Amino acid sequence: MIFERCSLSNSPLSNCGALALLLLLTFELGATEVAPSIYLVRHGWHAGIVIEQQRAAKQIRQIGDDFAHREFVEIGWGDHDFYQTLEPRFSNILKAGMWPTESVLHVVGFDGRVTHYFPQSEIVRIDLTGQQIDNLVTHIAASFAKMKGEKSLGVGLYGDSRFYRSLESYHIFNTCNIWTARALKSAGLEIQPTAAITVENLLKQLYRLGERIQTGVRDNG
Repeated sequence: MIFERCSLSNSPLSNCGALALLLLLTFELGATEVAPSIYLVRHGWHAGIVIEQQRAAKQIRQIGDDFAHREFVEIGWGDHDFYQTLEPRFSNILKAGMWPTESVLHVVGFDGRVTHYFPQSEIVRIDLTGQQIDNLVTHIAASFAKMKGEKSLGVGLYGDSRFYRSLESYHIFNTCNIWTARALKSAGLEIQPTAAITVENLLKQLYRLGERIQTGVRDNG
């Protein structure tokens, strides 16, 4: 009906023509819609990945079960003992780097703006397509233990958070920052995991892939 009415007007700039063009542009934009951003949040020696809870829950059962009421989840990974120790000793640091050890994932659920929840942290925003985020979640999901009845290991470090058993081993060639870089590379980002041993190395690579939206308060990490 729109195009039949448009034919009644000889003007190429008629209202109907403009409406038809607007509908076409809307369709094209919808086909290439960019999914909500992900965020990298720095915490001392490592960084966490922030993803929309509903998108992460589609592939990670633990997130769907324990954080269904949250808008976002932040996911981190690290050595089993070191990550869960509030005040790690030098022996914890030495053991985590000298030989392969068990590992855990740390998940935090929260609502609202990322900068409001982490007001003192350095944050980098990276825009991805829906498929890229799904690939990222697939990679992270593979790290979660798939044992029947697997539940959290207990409360996490801050806020509404929990630790979960991971299938991967932590070692000098697979640190928390290398793990994060590999996860981001699975989304198609041009990043070198082997050059992301420290959080500084990781973030320097991310500055050219995203936007630093908060500088944060630097610490000794």
